[in-house]
Amino acid sequence: MHISERALEFVKDGMTLGLGSGRAASAFVRTLGQRVRDGALKVRAVPTSEATAKLAHEVGIPLVSLDQAGVLDLTVDGADEVDLHMNLIKGYGRCLVREKIVAAASKKLVILVGIEKLVTQLGTRGKLPVEVIPFSRPLCERRLTDLGFVPTLYVVKDQPFLSDNGNNILDCKINPIADPKALEQAIRGIPGVVGTGLFLGMATTVLVGQRDTFELVAERP
Repeated sequence: MHISERALEFVKDGMTLGLGSGRAASAFVRTLGQRVRDGALKVRAVPTSEATAKLAHEVGIPLVSLDQAGVLDLTVDGADEVDLHMNLIKGYGRCLVREKIVAAASKKLVILVGIEKLVTQLGTRGKLPVEVIPFSRPLCERRLTDLGFVPTLYVVKDQPFLSDNGNNILDCKINPIADPKALEQAIRGIPGVVGTGLFLGMATTVLVGQRDTFELVAERP
């Protein structure tokens, strides 16, 4: 059983779902779309990115706005790091703010990752994305540098990348994080920071896939 098929076991008929972004989430969206087209499931969903919205439309999943959805039953998404306490770093796919909003609006957050994403301490892979308002970017770069990071503007074709929210992304070069909660508070205290890739205490289930198998790593009550 593929990890995206295992994730479908959390989905019940009539649910309102959050659909994540990135490779693992896209595989789930395709699998879910097949079940919807077959008539096996009737759901509606809130996408976390324009790319996910486009894919969901292509595979036949009905979409609603967050305002129309209210509280979501479940969100399925990927992650770039998962530590021993089910804390996450996300945002390598540049959709971190909408992903965090949709996750926060959900009763449950199921995370799908490959085994290479498991770490003993967040920051092991050396990067933390931070989304900032373009006007504030110079200030944010200075303040992040003062915190000991090396912020690098993410660019595409020599132009500053703009998120679906119209913001810039600063990739901060980091070491393993001793206190993720304190770091989140420090970064969020910088005027112009919209969000960070730290998702702390949000995941309720983590599924790890390796080739065509999966395992349940952890699940909160």
